[in-house]
Order: sequence, then C-alpha cells, then structure tokens
Amino acid sequence: MPVYNPPLRDMQFVMHEVLKVTDDLKAIPAHADIDADTINAVLEEGGKFASQVIFPLNISGDTEGCKLDQKTHEVTTPKGFKEAYKTYVDGGWAALSSDPAFGGQGLPLVVNQCMYEMMNSANQAWTMYPGLTHGAYASLHTFGTDEQKATYLHKMTSGEWTGTMCLTEPHCGTDLGLMRTKAEPQADGTYKLTGNKIFISAGEHDMAENIIHLVLARLPDAPPGIKGVSLFIVPKFNVNKDGTLGSRNGIYCGGLEHKMGIHGNATAQIVIDGAIGTLVGQPNKGMQGMFVMMNAARLGVGNQSLGLTEVAYQNALAYAKDRIQMRSLTGPKAKDKPADPIIVHPDVRRMLLTAKAYAEGGRALAIFCSVLLEKVHAHPDEKVRKDSDDMLSLLTPITKAFLTDNGYNAATMCQQVFGGHGYIKEWGMEQYVRDARINMIYEGTNTIQSLDLLGRKVLGNNGATLKKFGKLVGALVMEEGVNEKMAEFINPLAILGEQITKFTTEIGFKGLQNADEVGAAAVDYLRVAGHLVFGYFWARMAQVALREIAAGNTDPFYVAKLQTARFYFAKLFPETATLMRTARAGSKVLMDTDAALA
Repeated sequence: MPVYNPPLRDMQFVMHEVLKVTDDLKAIPAHADIDADTINAVLEEGGKFASQVIFPLNISGDTEGCKLDQKTHEVTTPKGFKEAYKTYVDGGWAALSSDPAFGGQGLPLVVNQCMYEMMNSANQAWTMYPGLTHGAYASLHTFGTDEQKATYLHKMTSGEWTGTMCLTEPHCGTDLGLMRTKAEPQADGTYKLTGNKIFISAGEHDMAENIIHLVLARLPDAPPGIKGVSLFIVPKFNVNKDGTLGSRNGIYCGGLEHKMGIHGNATAQIVIDGAIGTLVGQPNKGMQGMFVMMNAARLGVGNQSLGLTEVAYQNALAYAKDRIQMRSLTGPKAKDKPADPIIVHPDVRRMLLTAKAYAEGGRALAIFCSVLLEKVHAHPDEKVRKDSDDMLSLLTPITKAFLTDNGYNAATMCQQVFGGHGYIKEWGMEQYVRDARINMIYEGTNTIQSLDLLGRKVLGNNGATLKKFGKLVGALVMEEGVNEKMAEFINPLAILGEQITKFTTEIGFKGLQNADEVGAAAVDYLRVAGHLVFGYFWARMAQVALREIAAGNTDPFYVAKLQTARFYFAKLFPETATLMRTARAGSKVLMDTDAALA
C-alpha cells in the first residue's frame, strides 16, 4: 500500500528560511500579526486531514469511480468521499483563506497553497471538488454584484456549496470564441440558458447540497468570437431570496466521461436546458470573470502535479530502500543479504533525485506565487500590486506547464523504480501516472501556456516583465558571485540569465517575419524559462543551506538540500542548452512537411 507523509519541514524551510513570507505579509494589514508558529500549526493539522482522512480513499476511489443515475441525473461519488467532505467542512478547511466578510478565516493564501499541495498528494480526485470552488469564489468576489455575493459567497466560503467553471463544448476546447451556448434575456432580469458543456470537473456530485456553475454563453445580439461571450451564474438549485434552496434548475449531468485517470472525480457532460442564470459583470465581457477562474485554476493544476510529484517520490524512495536486486557495481553494500537494495544503483538514484528536485523546486515556485497573489489582492501600495501582478502573470503559465510536465515525467520515473510492480494497482504508482497525465492538458494545454508565455507575457511587452525576473536573478548573482562555495549554482544561473535575453530577441525578430517561428519555439522556450526560475530558487535554497552548515547547524536536512541542488544543476539544468538549440531550428522543419504528413 502507498504511504504519504506531509512534507512540513520542507514547506517551513521554503516559507520561513528562504522566502521569509511573514516579512512580506507584515506589509499587508490583514496579515500584519501572522507569525510562523501560527502557519506551522495550521498546516500540521492540515497534514493530518490529508494523510489520515482523504489519502486512504485514493486507491478505493479510483477503483470505484463515480456513478450516474440516468433517470435522476444524480452522481454518487466513491465510498467515503461524502463523509470526508463533511469532515473537511466541519473542520473549517474550506474557509481557510477566504474573506472574513463572507465567513472566511482570512489566513494568508500561502497557507491555502500548502494545504492544497498536501491534499493533492493525498487524493487529487477528491481535492478537485472543493478546489474548483476557489476559482468560482474568486471570480464572484471580483466581478459579482453585492446581491450575488450575499447570495452565494457565504455558502461557497463555508463549503456548503461548491462551484464549477463551465467552458468547454463538444466542438470547441480552448477556442472559446466558437461556443454556441445561448442566453436569452427574461423580463425579470434573469436569463434562460440552453446548450451543452463537456469535461466539467466536479460538475455533478452528492458531496454538497448545491453546485454553483459559472457558465459562458452568448447573448442574442453578441458579436462573433471571443468578444461576444458573457458569464452567468447557473446554480444546480435555484436560490430563494431568503437564501434557502428553491426549485431544481435546468442544468444537469447527461453523462460521465470514462477517463484515463482521476476516476474519483466526476467529469461531467452538462446539459443546459432552459436553466435560469444571472449575468456576472458586463455583457459580452465574460472572459474577464472567467480568466480570474482560469488563472486560479492554472496555478491550482500546477499544484496538483506538485502534489503528485511529492507522493510518487516518497513511495519510490521507500521502495528503493527496501527492494533488493543485484549487487552494486562497486561491490556488495548489504553483505548480509543476497542482493543490494536498488537505491545503490546510479540510475535509480537519478530517477529519485529528479523527482525530488522537481518537487522541491516546484514547491518554492508555488509558494512564491501564492505570496505574489496575496500582494496583488491586498497590498496597500499600488506599485507593489502592479509589479506583483506582472510577475504573477509571467509565472502562471510556467507554474502550470513546467510543473505538470515535470510532474508527469517524475511520476513515470517513480513508477519505473518499482519495475514490474509499478504497473500493479495496489502499489499506487500507475494511478499517479494516470492522474498526472491530465494535468498537462486541462486549463489550457501546455502548448497554450507556452504560447501565452512567449507571445503575450514576454514578446507582448518587449520582455519588460522577464527583465523584472532577471533583476531578481541579477541581484542574487551580485550577492553571491564571489562566493566560491556558491559558484556551482550561481555561474550556470548567471550564464542562462544572459543567454535568455539574446535567445528571446532572436525569436522575437523571427516572429515578426513569420508568426509560426513563435509557435515552433514556444514549448522549448517555456522549459528554458522554467529552468531559469527553478535555477533561481534552487540557488537561493542552496544559499540558505550553505549558511546554516557554515554556522554549525548539523541538521542533515541542509546537507540533503545541498546535495539535491548539486544534482539539479549538474543533471537537469543543462537541458536548457539542447532546448535553445532545438528552438533555434525554426519552423521550416515543422511546417514544410506536407509530404511527410500526407
């Protein structure tokens, strides 16, 4: 059976020793009094919920899956899911970082980030039910009317009601300008919606008494394309003026997708048949509200893969220490046994260290982004809010794509550590591989993220935001450039920092002549940028570890951190050289291939 131990020590290291998040939070009035002990205490309890309540349901939930009653259109979630959700709500976990004005606890977003990493490690399919609610909550909190907020946010904050985002239709995925769902104005100011949506995660279930769907649809006079899309609240049950539940709305589950992974989550085909909805924000500007959800979801999907990377690594490490197979190439290590544990073999260590490096680098990036998001929403200084928003916009596609690519690769390597047992269900590894694969696809495929990063976030402002991140790198290089002990981390980071400016300029000039050049380079470019970001955080983590060791701290944690940093820079970071070469190969070898693809 799989195991999971919440990585609380590493979370504390990143938050308090590397990023010093409480220093940033002190500048935000709502969090001026928050301290490390409070954060740690909450996450310790959160780890117990993740490991003791929902982790035991992961394999059974995957085996059982969700069941749809075709007559009632009701979905039953796997055994134990509903009871675990009640425990979650009763414990106040749903309200952790939500606005106190709507019943939230008002804790920093970084607490929610770490809580969700642990829940994703424990049970991604279960975690998606409450997880999607955060995006819907954020959209309504930003664009909802006072009446809409009063009607929905208290219940969504408490977890009594969950939320979804209804975008995709059978004929269109990412290209939402092609959608056909219609919204007809009614005399009372509401709208009657008709259409079909697919791939709606947590679109129907029995865990909460109401589901608040945020639906994209077109008004009768809407202009064509993406500029004619509006956003609507369409609850499963209509809500009376006194807040009680009213009649069943005309939105229901017509079918469940039979998926490769995340079987415990109901991926629903949603039929909208004259459902009553209310407009969110302005007509034909629905993408503003939906992008709040989508950006939250993109960070959340990166967090899903971070969670899977961590739990896959933990299980592969435990197996590698226990499984004996052959002898070490340098002679027997376990002389009292007929063979050595497979952890003595170099390539097994390569796979384990790859997963470890990607998990710990991803954790640093995810926590950094959660602090940026906090500043965007609540920092009193307008310039800080703007700078944080720019930086978060740059890092969001990297978080989504780099972490999910790495997560799938890491899960596959960890499965490989198990050999044939990695394909056997009770070990849990094949489920992590299947679950991790979806994260590269939904909320915008990783190619879409790459195009967003290169086309909009970098070339779109002539590299201005990239230069802001470059200043962080430059400051670290200036601080540690003469420190010989940091040279193995700082030198490659400094070199890539210089190379990426020239690399970006080259692609930009090519793109001006032929837009396909941007499309051909984008995926490689994002991985180069991802390594620049990871390299920066790994150098900072190595910096702290070296200082602690120099100060006489004998905690083996710091030695382990340093060893992992060395592995990352020696074996993973050099991928950037190949990526820049393949990106420079251009679009011709891809587009001048009609005969090859005939």
